[in-house]
Amino acid sequence: MIRPRLEDHVLIASYTGRVVVGVGLLMCAPLLTALLFAEWEVAVDFGIGISLCVVVGLGLQALFSTRRELRRRHALVVVSVAWLLSAALGATPFWLSGHMGSWLNGIFDVMSGLTTTGLYLIEDLDHVSYGLSMWRFVLTYAGGMGIVVIALTFLFRGTVGAYQLYVGEGKDERLLPNVVETARAIASVSLAWLVVGTAVLSALALALGQPPLRAVLHGLWVFMGGFSTGGFAPQSYNTFWYHSAAFEAASIAIFFAGSLNFALHWALWRGERTEIRRNIEVISFACTFSALFGVVSWSLARAGVYPDAVVFFRKAFYLLVSAHTTTGFGTIYSRTFVVQWGPAAMLGIIAAMIIGASACSTAGGIKGFRVGLITKVFFEDIRRMISPDSAVIVERYHHIREQVLSERAVRSVLTITVAFLTMHAIQTLVGVMNGYPVVEAMFEGISAASNTGLSCGVLSPTMPVSMRAVYIVAMWLGRMEFVSVFALVGWGIAMVRGH
Repeated sequence: MIRPRLEDHVLIASYTGRVVVGVGLLMCAPLLTALLFAEWEVAVDFGIGISLCVVVGLGLQALFSTRRELRRRHALVVVSVAWLLSAALGATPFWLSGHMGSWLNGIFDVMSGLTTTGLYLIEDLDHVSYGLSMWRFVLTYAGGMGIVVIALTFLFRGTVGAYQLYVGEGKDERLLPNVVETARAIASVSLAWLVVGTAVLSALALALGQPPLRAVLHGLWVFMGGFSTGGFAPQSYNTFWYHSAAFEAASIAIFFAGSLNFALHWALWRGERTEIRRNIEVISFACTFSALFGVVSWSLARAGVYPDAVVFFRKAFYLLVSAHTTTGFGTIYSRTFVVQWGPAAMLGIIAAMIIGASACSTAGGIKGFRVGLITKVFFEDIRRMISPDSAVIVERYHHIREQVLSERAVRSVLTITVAFLTMHAIQTLVGVMNGYPVVEAMFEGISAASNTGLSCGVLSPTMPVSMRAVYIVAMWLGRMEFVSVFALVGWGIAMVRGH
């Protein structure tokens, strides 16, 4: 990369401003909620937050006006910078609410929401205002689609630069020829699920005895936390609070749907039903989930944690699906992982969090697509070793369409996989250096880095600042899948060194 010129910085600042304005528009939902419930102080907090986003966003566009189109290297930097700036500005209502011990804790929760992680440092969650609760779930729902997708849906035209932004946020599936239309298709899929999922969960909450308005809000919020695989819940006990098998079953259907590739959703909407059983990601998920469910079940049965078969299945199945889809919904107390489940079962959950679900979805982790391709490469190499030298070995896989496994795809998969595993090792090391046992440090660190959100009790508002900061960076890196962040680092190096 050559040294960036002034016009390059102008371009990045201008497009970053557009995304920040989009984040400000998202705050209108919690502002309206606060006004409806007469939470006047909360409304003022969001008014300040919106003003900051609009002033910064429009200010960047006015000061750095340009008509140039984004190139790939610009777009990657814009995405990285926009997410950091959005987290800093989005923390304003959290900090003003009095539920945060520091601005850093507010940034932590916003980054957790936007990256659909689900870990949180907010204090006294069970008594948070309606407006602030709505902001938590808007963050995670918007983060699942991607804040750039939101901006593309409402603030951009169908340009080459818009496509580069879309790719820079970790998505590469084009559902329609025009990238803005693709972004709107993703939003349409999400909104359709929002209507259906909220109706089902609200009905279940009403049946559980909640007042109608509260039932609807809980249905909406749990859907947002589930479909985004974000893991935020209205209560501190998460979905354990509902004590309902029906509610758990409905939430599994919702967060499993959210973990599927948006291109797969689009194919199913077009009537291509066979895609669900032919897709390499679905096959990969089924295989790894079955293997890990065996590991977790064996460990829990050996320990005799749940003598009742129904309870055993509800706990083991729910939490493993939650981990494998990187949702983070939980039906046990955090410390139960340590004091009852034990290291073997925890390692099974850790492996599920590392793998994750589908690419171009709301889920995190290495992704089933990459695991599937690595497996294909493994068997392809075995075939090459046992075949005659004259044999031509061509490995194919099905992902929306039949594709040939190329060396370029393999290199990309291995690069990102190694980057994830390296980050997981660093996260674990940081936890151990701060005095936590290895398995607990690994569990919590990987939960943050894979954007899952399950906790074994390590995370707290008073944990070391170094760990909070490292977790914020890990959530950001995991959601960006490294590429955009690598581009930002390269940009900085090019500014200093000239290349």
